[in-house]
Amino acid sequence: MIDDLSPMNELRPVVFVIDDDSSVRKSLSRLLRSLGFDVETFVSAEQFLERRYHEGIGCIVLDVQMPGLSGMKLQDELNKADYSMPIIFITGHGDIGMGVQAMKKGAADFFTKPFDDEDFLQALKKAIEADRKAKMEYTSVHDILGRIQRLTPREQEILRCIISGMLNKQTAFKLGIAEKTVKVHRSRIMEKLKANSVVELTRLAQKAGIEPLCPGEPSTR
Repeated sequence: MIDDLSPMNELRPVVFVIDDDSSVRKSLSRLLRSLGFDVETFVSAEQFLERRYHEGIGCIVLDVQMPGLSGMKLQDELNKADYSMPIIFITGHGDIGMGVQAMKKGAADFFTKPFDDEDFLQALKKAIEADRKAKMEYTSVHDILGRIQRLTPREQEILRCIISGMLNKQTAFKLGIAEKTVKVHRSRIMEKLKANSVVELTRLAQKAGIEPLCPGEPSTR
């Protein structure tokens, strides 16, 4: 099962089961471990919050009604903390309105106990795959931002000119520098960002949130 879900072994997913019912924790843990998942169980939302932030791939399976902090309140707390791991709610006392509210706040799915194991597992696979893609995208953007930080202020300005479609001559005129200087900076930008073409350079800049230089925008010189 894990081989299908986790082509990147270093990003092995973990399922966090939070439920005050010990029988539910045991049954879900047994089911998920039999399929090759790593599982951690918690008797309360408060106990989960005491755990350090999980930076890897995973999914939270969360009961709605628990003593102390409820599942819905925990979802609110995690959203405030920008804890982006997907949540699948499970409850024996839920209704359509509660499910809609949870989904609007970003829940991956909502199940009423007892639920079909296969339906639950399909939802879990989907949630973990979504988390994997989000984590990989974050890692990619973080890497790009690290490369961009190596650019000098002038190189960052020229980068914005390049992705706006300006030619070297236009960039030189815009910035009041020699065309030869633009070519040197351009070469360094391509090298630092590990880009092989303007198309690739533009894609990297877009991922990093860098905007093209507007025609009427003054330079920083």
